[in-house]
Amino acid sequence: MKLALLRQHDGGVPWARIAAESGVPVRTLTRWSTRYRADPSSRALERPRRGDRGTRRIAPELVEVVEALALRRPEPTAAFIHRRVGDIAHDRGLAAPSYTTVRTIMAGLDPGLRTLAQHGDAAYRDRFELVFRRNASRPNEQWQVDHTLLDVAVLDTSGVPVRPWLTIVLDDYSRAIAGYTVFTGAPTAEQTALALHQAVNRKLNPAWPISGLPDILYSDHGSDFTSARLERVCLDTHIQLIHSRVGIPQGRGKIERFYGTVTTELLPHLPGHIPHGTNGTSITPATLPLRQFDEILERFIVDDYNHRPHSETREAPSRRWGGDRVHPAEPRTPRGP
Repeated sequence: MKLALLRQHDGGVPWARIAAESGVPVRTLTRWSTRYRADPSSRALERPRRGDRGTRRIAPELVEVVEALALRRPEPTAAFIHRRVGDIAHDRGLAAPSYTTVRTIMAGLDPGLRTLAQHGDAAYRDRFELVFRRNASRPNEQWQVDHTLLDVAVLDTSGVPVRPWLTIVLDDYSRAIAGYTVFTGAPTAEQTALALHQAVNRKLNPAWPISGLPDILYSDHGSDFTSARLERVCLDTHIQLIHSRVGIPQGRGKIERFYGTVTTELLPHLPGHIPHGTNGTSITPATLPLRQFDEILERFIVDDYNHRPHSETREAPSRRWGGDRVHPAEPRTPRGP
């Protein structure tokens, strides 16, 4: 919650507007910001440990009442909710929460959820999904990140055939791949961070110039994409992190199209390929170790996909991104992927 509010300010939203929408006073927001800048760790924004920690100060059912009332349409005031919850608590023989407690619970609600509940789909899209209404107008304006389970079996470190996952970071404007990771096991925040780290930094391979810091990073609502770690990374690097609405992954067509390219043009030529309709079973034995498959995938991305004309833009992704031109905010320290 606190990181999300600080991230909004780093994205250009004034403190006054954040305070009005979240219910958190401007002085509190600026205090959080000062503490985080001095110590950019999760501990900096934690509440001091209380002596009565572990004891419940408000009945869970009253918390649910506050949240339900706060999401009503039209939006009620904190004073109205406090009075209404007080009446309910009295009727049920419970201790009534203070006004401050009610405000705190209201402030903890996700801003997107409040906008969706109180103002509808159109307002939600205007405020939180404006990124999907247009294409990016320049390189590194917007990146997309997503995962997919590949239709191929490779050998893990124990020599057991497994289906690997692929995480891709794609530049919306050029369609160029800025970074990726291929791995076994379920997607995690660690794999997302590795792909983003590779995307941000300049590669040793001169044929792969895409790098820098995007203005916006767009992902879905997967747990790894909504993790505190990714929140901190984006806050520290002044990247605006935007999630699609749950169940409505708008704007991901470009990255899905790349996955389709890998599925139809690369994987069928590899041992262990899993065609559609085979229930996840490869028709040829898996012989490629994960590391070797990783090398093949990188060559396909760097030497083939990034350097051939895209069917929509009519330009090669690498050329459209700008070739070896350095874009604003690009880290200039040479680092390998």
